[in-house]
This record gives sequence, structure tokens and C-alpha cells, in this order.
Amino acid sequence: MPTRRSFIQAGLGVGGAFTVVFGLPQIARYAQRHTQDAASTEVDIPPFIPNAVVQIDRDGHVSLTISQVEMGQGTYTSMPMLIAEELEIELSTITVKHAPPGDTLFGNALIGEQVTGGSTSVRAFYDPLRKVGATVREMLIAAAAKGWNVDAASCHAENGTVVHSPTMRKVGYGELIQIAASIPPPADVKLKMPSEFKLIGKAAKRLDTPEKLNGSAVYGIDVKLSGLKVATVSACPVLGGRLASVDPKNALAVRGVRQIVQLDNAVAVVADHMAAAKKGLAALSIIWEAGPNEATGIADIVAQLAVASETPGAVAVQRGDVAAALDSAATRVDAVYQMPFLSHAPMEPINCTVHVQEDSCEVWVGTQVVSRAQAAAAEASGLPLEKVTVHNHLVGGGFGRRLDVDSIHQAVQFAKQVAGPVKFIWTREEDIQHDIFRPYYYDRLSAGLDQSGVPLAFHHKVTGSSIIARWEPFKFKNGIDNDAVEGGSGPYDFANVLVDYVRHEPPAGLTTGWWRGVGFTHNAFIVECFIDELATTAGQDPVSYRRNLLKKDTRALAVLDLVAEKSGWGTPLPSGSGRGISIFNGFGMYMAQVAEVSVSTNGAVKVKRVTCALDAGTIINPDTVNAQVQGGVIFGLTAALYGEITIKNGKVEQSNFDTYRMLRINEAPLIDVNIIQSNESPGGMGEPGTSGIAPAVVNAIFAATGKRLRKLPIDSSLLAQGA
Repeated sequence: MPTRRSFIQAGLGVGGAFTVVFGLPQIARYAQRHTQDAASTEVDIPPFIPNAVVQIDRDGHVSLTISQVEMGQGTYTSMPMLIAEELEIELSTITVKHAPPGDTLFGNALIGEQVTGGSTSVRAFYDPLRKVGATVREMLIAAAAKGWNVDAASCHAENGTVVHSPTMRKVGYGELIQIAASIPPPADVKLKMPSEFKLIGKAAKRLDTPEKLNGSAVYGIDVKLSGLKVATVSACPVLGGRLASVDPKNALAVRGVRQIVQLDNAVAVVADHMAAAKKGLAALSIIWEAGPNEATGIADIVAQLAVASETPGAVAVQRGDVAAALDSAATRVDAVYQMPFLSHAPMEPINCTVHVQEDSCEVWVGTQVVSRAQAAAAEASGLPLEKVTVHNHLVGGGFGRRLDVDSIHQAVQFAKQVAGPVKFIWTREEDIQHDIFRPYYYDRLSAGLDQSGVPLAFHHKVTGSSIIARWEPFKFKNGIDNDAVEGGSGPYDFANVLVDYVRHEPPAGLTTGWWRGVGFTHNAFIVECFIDELATTAGQDPVSYRRNLLKKDTRALAVLDLVAEKSGWGTPLPSGSGRGISIFNGFGMYMAQVAEVSVSTNGAVKVKRVTCALDAGTIINPDTVNAQVQGGVIFGLTAALYGEITIKNGKVEQSNFDTYRMLRINEAPLIDVNIIQSNESPGGMGEPGTSGIAPAVVNAIFAATGKRLRKLPIDSSLLAQGA
């Protein structure tokens, strides 16, 4: 077993800065991807995963290099807060640096590689980064004590200095780095008690805000290099189709167009600037080979899912005898729920800058998976991994789209044909129509109730494509995609429960991937709407019904009761208005939401107010929590009201924000966020707000109209009076 000390390396780095590389013992959740096969069981060996590089220069300035990228979720503030809390420095004195590729050096222990996603950043790094700060603090204290020839116990750290308590002598951290580099790291460190926190739990201004306001922030799309050309891309509009031929003559006649490059399924126009590239692309004469999906429509895909959903599923969760309990139930309720394909549509469209030379490849990009980006570039360029350099940047919206590296692979393939650096920018239309889509789900549910309405049995069969089987195949075991079924029975402790999974893939060329909220955004909608159906069947109030099912879960009950109180649950509303509730636990936290909606006579839905109550354990920055919940609600509400990718003749019908609607500011509800103070381990906050809003809205629509919707997005024509 490795010793605690073997996970820390310290010394003087470039420029004489005190450099400390940390890899704190953490338990791997699963077998290492490259060393264990699909049949292996989970390991419990603490792997060597150094997860932070801290540097202190001679001026006392601290820099932190960490794997988690900043894409609007506040990581570049919350991570430094953890260091600063234990290191006893002002938050403003820390600079955060983008980490280079490296699963070994910058791995996320909850995922097992260098990934920002799944609302794991704070959960994975809360203890490790605090230990980083505490360890550096103790090494600096030891250095000061050595210089003063006093007992280290008589010294303490305070505001970037070490103080000798009896004499009040002080020395700044920057003056101690030479001695500190020779101090052996302590075998163990004491972390602060919550009552001692100065930063954690307090509102903090985000460190990345000033540069985003003054325009100096550099996203992937902002990269500027000497001799840089700009290219835009067109792929076959029929999913899975190929490029038959292209006539470049008219495009090359456009001023500023320099080159036309092509692959087997796409073509790119390289130019001096984006306007010329787009003009050149429009002038190209392209003939596409449509392939087998030319006649495929969304109805065909859904019909195939429906048939697949009737086949036996792989058992993910099973307790008791569901079949027998359904047979003995006084009342049985069955339902089919559907959720559509969704695009990510981040504000910053997909882009990637590449310079391929004979013995090197450089990539400038904003990505959630830096090490995967490097591997993709290496494969596409044909160069060894060590010859590929990836410069990561701020991300202008990820939402799961930048967990995939298809665009990076394609950009490098194109760039091999171009001399010098070239920035590839996919237009909004290409970005949406050739996205990695959130899967279409077609789920069957059954429940059996006793004479008082209590569920005796709960069966949820999930049918859809498997993201895990494509993205991380070794995790797909026994026919189960754990993400697809996560939260499949909600937070409820049913006596007899079965959650099973049927994998059914869409036509080749239509690829599915992670979307903000991951499995919970699908299962929270379906389970919470179905629970409302059961409450209605039982003739009970939806909040009271849930309360009776959650008697053993105090955290769930707390958020349920708080959201009911804050939303005014049960108080009268005007005709045509209603309130709906949802609750779920996931990402290490609990959240309940109440939506208040009105439905007009023509079926138009207006969400007026959303009340949220959450227990996310220890809160790092409450301002970030509020912002993430509000942003998540808007993101999820947009999808519930408008989000849908449809296919006709093999082509995605949506192409820009006119056909793939975003929620407008005048449509945004008042969002009230209520946080329960807790000393539990921190939960994730990037995705919960998105996961719970759709069921709360749909349940509110039922309360307002008596009409039950089982399919998203919300179809107002079904809600119009007389419909």
C-alpha cells in the first residue's frame, strides 16, 4: 500500500516557484479503463491520481492548475476557494490555470479520467483540495519555524503569512518558498472544522467575471495565431450519408477563399476569414450520397422503440416480487412516457483550431475532456500521443456536448491537408443538425395500488440507446446502462420494485450522448409524473402522497416540506392555473421544485414561478448554487416547452434558434431558491435544476387543466379548450 507521503512531490519549479504536485489517496469507483477488462469487478486500491499542481512564487502569488474546466458553472472560483480556505490566503490572490492533458496527473476520481461533467467537480475535489491547501500551509509553517529556530506549534498561518504567536513576527509565503521546498511533506494534516470556515459557505465574487465582462476572456473560438486561416464545414445532411463529389470552381472564385478540403462524409472551405468561408461554402457544388437513411423519419424511429420496449429488459434494480404484487393489487396503473432527441445548442458553437506539421500537432479548443481530445488528435494525425499538444480554453457552454471529440477528430483530419494553423468553426446549422443528441426514450411504467392507494409494486422499463456502451464500453455490463436507469424508481422505497433496461439504437449516423442532467433529467420527468398519476388515482394531494412514501428519508422530507411552504402549496389560484411538484435525489443532493403555471384557452402555457428547495450538503459558494439552479431551471424549462429534434427523410429538421427555440427573457419565470444548511458532504449543482423542472411543470399543467401529458415537449394543441 503506498504511503501518504508518496502521493506528494514538492520542490522549486520553473522560475524558482515553490511547486507542489498532489495526488491524495482516493478510492477508484471502477476498474481502470486501460488495465481492466469488461468482466473485471470494481477495484478498491487507492490509485496514484495527483489532482492538483500548486505553485507559490516569490511574491507570494498562488496559482492552481486543475483538471476541471470552466464552462460557466463557477469551477474556477469554487476550486480556488477550497485551496484558499486551508492555505489561509485571500481568494483574489489565486490564479487558476487550464490543465494540460493527463489522466494520471489530472484525473477526476469520481469518473476515473480527466473529465468535467456529471456535477462531480466539487464532489470529487472537496477533500483533496482542502488537503492540498492544508499540506502547503503546514510546510510553510515548518519553513518559517525552521528559519526562526522555534517550535512550529508556536506558529500559525494568517492572510498569506506565517506568524510566530508569542512574538507576532510575520513572514510572507513568498519569502519561505526556498526553505519550504526542502521540507518533507507532513504525513497527515488537520482540516478546519466547519465553524472555522472563513470562505467556504460564504458568497464569493467569481474570479472569472472581470475578464468575461471586459472581453479579455479567451474561449476556443477566440484563438488568434500568426498566419491563421478560418474554415467552415458541411457534412452530408442525411444522417450517415457520404460525400459523392464536389466541384470547387465557384467557391475558389470567392475572394478570400484559399482551399477546399474534403473527407469521405464532409467538406470544408478554408479562407482568410469566416465570412469568406461561409460564402465559399454556399458556392460549392456538392453531390451527396444519401445512404440507407434517406427515407427514415422520426415516426419510424419511435415505432421501432415502441416494439423494442415490449421485449424483456436487463434487470437493473429488483426488490421483492413485482409480478405477484401487481396481480394482487386493488388498482393497476399503466403508462407510456416519451422524451425526444435533444440538441445541446451551446452559445459558443463547436470549433477547433489545429496546426498539423510533419512531427507535431497542436490543438486549441474548449473541451470537457482534455485527455480524450489529445487521444483523438493523435489518432487522426497518425502521430504518437507525446507529439500532440492540446491547449484548453474557457468553454462557452458545454451541457455534455463537449464530452465528445468527434469535431476535434474531424478538424485534425481536415488540417492535415492545410499548411499552417486553421480554425474550424461549425455554423449554428451544422452544430445543431450534426450534434451528438440526447437519446429518445420510450418508457413503460406499471404500478399496483392497495385499497388505500399505497403502491404495492412499481415497474419502470427504460428503452433507449446506450451512451455508456459507446462512450465507455467497459462499463456497459450485463446489458445495463447505469446512466440510463439512474433514478429509475426515484427516491421512493417501494416494497416491490423492478427497473429494467432495453437497449435500442437509432439508425447509424444518428449518435447519442450526454445532455445536461444526464440520466436524471430523463428519469426524474417520467417517475415524478407517474407518481402524480398514482396520487390522482388514489385521490390524494401530490405533496401528501409523496410525504407518505418518503417517511424514512429525512433529507427528502425536509426539501419536500420546505418547497411546499415556500411555494404556498394548497393556497387558491385563479382558474386555469395550477401548481405541480417534483422531487429527486441525485448528484449527492436532494431537490424539490414547485412550478406555478397558467394555461390559456388556446393551450398556451406560461410558467410564472418556480420554487426550489435543496439540500446539497456543504455549500462552497451560495452565489454559485443560486446561479446554477436558476440557469438549470431555464435550460430544462426551454427543453420542456420547446426542445425537440425530429427527423424527416433522414435529415434533422431543426437548424437554428428559429426552429430550435430558446426560452425568451419575457417568458422566464420568477425563480426562488431555498437552501437547507447542512454539514453533509457537498453535492453537485450543475445539473439538478435542469433535472426536476419538466415534471413540476407537467404536473402543474394537470392541476390547471385536468389533462395529463406523457410526452415532451409540451404540445399546447392538446391543452386548448375543446381539444
